[in-house]
Amino acid sequence: MKTLDIEAVQAFVMTADLLSFTRAAEALDTTQSAISLKVKRLEEGLGRRLLERTPRQVRLSADGTDFLVPARALMAAHQGAIGAFGQGKRRLSIGISHHLVGAELPRLLRKLGEMEPGLVLEMHVAASRDVLEDFDRGTLDAAIVLQHDSRRLDGDTLLSETFGWIAAPDFEYRPPEPLRLATQAAPCSVRSMAVGALDEAGVPWTEVFVGGGVVTVGAAACAGLAVAALGHRVAPPGTVDAGPMLGLPPLPARDVVLYSNLTDDQARRTWRTLGATLRATAAG
Repeated sequence: MKTLDIEAVQAFVMTADLLSFTRAAEALDTTQSAISLKVKRLEEGLGRRLLERTPRQVRLSADGTDFLVPARALMAAHQGAIGAFGQGKRRLSIGISHHLVGAELPRLLRKLGEMEPGLVLEMHVAASRDVLEDFDRGTLDAAIVLQHDSRRLDGDTLLSETFGWIAAPDFEYRPPEPLRLATQAAPCSVRSMAVGALDEAGVPWTEVFVGGGVVTVGAAACAGLAVAALGHRVAPPGTVDAGPMLGLPPLPARDVVLYSNLTDDQARRTWRTLGATLRATAAG
């Protein structure tokens, strides 16, 4: 009977979820080479190729797909056994900018659930400004926001978020008519960034849709009503970055920054998982 190395199984599951040895290493606080070696030894022990590796990407093989579900079950049982004595529920309150919440959210929540089965997560989604205000008032344990200026430099940079002029593929723009925009209401910082870029480039614009969050703004863009300045990660499926095609000015990138009041080992593990998952979705 073969005995599986639980750390190797964990390395495989994390790599399969994040599709990156590097991101898995970040989440598990180790090195890329250590993760790669553990997965390789697991494959050798099973006599199966679990991951297909190329210079540009990592993906599951057919055998890896078959193994992933029981591997997750094994990890869940292992975490349950570790927490059987004395580790109660822990609640963390995290605020995150709505400009950062996209299709990766289920993956992010899955990873937190697997890594921290005793975690009660309270997530608040709002504008970066509002999230930081709540964090400074002490109502949040952590804040993940877009950094639009250099007035505050005490956080940890997770990644650089890129933005584009997101629109339906058949969106039409006929200069000198004003560009139709879908935005969030002022004082949204991304809105200010977008209209500032248009004003500086001399591109006339008009708001035709003001949404109550990125989901609604993205829906307006997807419906062909307007273009919207959105992060590429949160752009709705089926939309395109129409900026180059329409001759619109490029939008600057913004750092995604984590602020936290908690520095214990368990909290640091949670922040590593959050950061690695967000970076993996940005790369993808």
